[in-house]
Amino acid sequence: MLLHDYVDIDDNINSYEELQKEFSIHIPENFNFAYDVVDKYATEEPDRRALVWCDDASEYIINFATMAKETNKAANFLTALDVKKGDAVMLILRRRYEFWFFLLALHKIGAVAVPATNMLLEKDIVYRNNAAGIKMIITLDDPHLQTEVEKALPASPTIKHLVTVGHDRTDWTRYKPACFSENFERPSKSDSPKNEDIMLLYFTSGTAGEPKMVLHNFTYPLGHIVTAKYWQNVKDNGLHLTVAETGWGKAMWGKIYGQWIAGSAVFVYDMLSFVPQKLLEKIWRYRITTFCAPPTVYRYLIKTDIRKFDLSSLQYCTTAGEALNPEVSNKFTEMTGLKIREGFGQTETTLIIATFPWMKLKPGSMGRPSPGYDVDVIDAEGASCKAGEAGEIVLRLDKGRPFGIFSGYYNDEALTKQAFIGNVYHTGDVAVRDEDGYFWFSGRIDDMIKSSGYRISPFEVESVLQQHPAVLECAVTGVYDPHRGQIVKATIVAAPGYEANPALGRELQDYVKRETALYKHPRIIEFVEEMPKTISGKIRRSVIRAEEAAKNIGNRVMEMTKNIRQQK
Repeated sequence: MLLHDYVDIDDNINSYEELQKEFSIHIPENFNFAYDVVDKYATEEPDRRALVWCDDASEYIINFATMAKETNKAANFLTALDVKKGDAVMLILRRRYEFWFFLLALHKIGAVAVPATNMLLEKDIVYRNNAAGIKMIITLDDPHLQTEVEKALPASPTIKHLVTVGHDRTDWTRYKPACFSENFERPSKSDSPKNEDIMLLYFTSGTAGEPKMVLHNFTYPLGHIVTAKYWQNVKDNGLHLTVAETGWGKAMWGKIYGQWIAGSAVFVYDMLSFVPQKLLEKIWRYRITTFCAPPTVYRYLIKTDIRKFDLSSLQYCTTAGEALNPEVSNKFTEMTGLKIREGFGQTETTLIIATFPWMKLKPGSMGRPSPGYDVDVIDAEGASCKAGEAGEIVLRLDKGRPFGIFSGYYNDEALTKQAFIGNVYHTGDVAVRDEDGYFWFSGRIDDMIKSSGYRISPFEVESVLQQHPAVLECAVTGVYDPHRGQIVKATIVAAPGYEANPALGRELQDYVKRETALYKHPRIIEFVEEMPKTISGKIRRSVIRAEEAAKNIGNRVMEMTKNIRQQK
């Protein structure tokens, strides 16, 4: 493995304190992951596994020699279509193995890779094309997706080429790798991308407003050494599975950079839809050693008969992307003997906070700060909060910027300045830090509920509700109330076998009253068939709040009218 090319640290590290003290990263001049990691493996260990790919019908095991050759073919194809350093190319390839070829090819050229999900519609594509100045779109051969791309073209003047991976399509260029050379010469030092040049542009999931454009430079992959080696705990010559589609930032956390540097191969299951039983079968068949998935996946897994599957190869499990309910964590451990260790970060960062291997597990806690990140919790005035007090998670940058933090928001200087005030990066997330220095997630700043003088974490109430067997999914929001300011509302998708009715609503209210402080219980419970979600699957609480506000506007007008009449 190439880990020790970039870090000087003992493999036998025994504590979190040692990790914090000893960890540092060597940043080479003009670092380029495609040349300095992939091509180096191809030269020194050509037969080392890089990617183990499968779908429901076939498999493809790719070593680094093949990965380098296929990457070079893709780079020659792109340059033949005039893709140059700094050009933005959108990749909509789901989990197809060609994603890795094109991503690395763009790195070699110095172009900007813009991964995107195949669930985008015309309006989403138009926004992205114009916001990022996309020059080329490369997609899998999905007729529905490609039709949406074509519909977006009249309003997308920067697009020069459409490329399809798979079958021919009229007015598209089909990628035919056999037509291109396996060799691609590294540009001269003066022509190579610099460390500070932009390598990757990711659109955030947009839980409120339009997605933001997050820029990462060529040193970003090195920031994920901690993610893979010291949190996901990947093994040299192991096989790691992160459940993420390539259109989202979590793919960069778990499907390429840190894993390969640390010596682990990456497993990719190109599933058309998430079926828990199929995922468990893949873990069993391919002998996955380390596993990372969002809490939603674990919630579905514990509702499956996990004991039917041989998971003895699994050594380590992690989760991130949203807060994990302790009940889910405890149940998974009970069923498998494996603990789930949480982590926290954003599209804008790498791993900020985590429960590392040597740390005591506190189910529901994100853990403690990652090496290189100076993390604090502050109040509205910017002062550090005491243990037990809720505040915003911030990164203090006065001692330097951690590797992996984003360069800024593309074409939005005002938003970038709003995020970086002084030498502090504001995450917009709220947490409580306990006496041991562990962080406990509370919610987004906009999601916090203020009722009768109390600050209520929606996640805390959701965690209680999730423990009830009748609750499949839930979202807790604040609703305007003339007497309390806000009251707590729970929007719930009932689990199979339960009837969504007022009696069940009262049962859930009573359950929360018994399990937590009385003032936190939901005074309103609404059952829905499905939650409003972003394309990436995150619940859009802003939509729930907006719908509730629209329903209540008539009541508020009546209230104002009544007050005016009383004054007269």
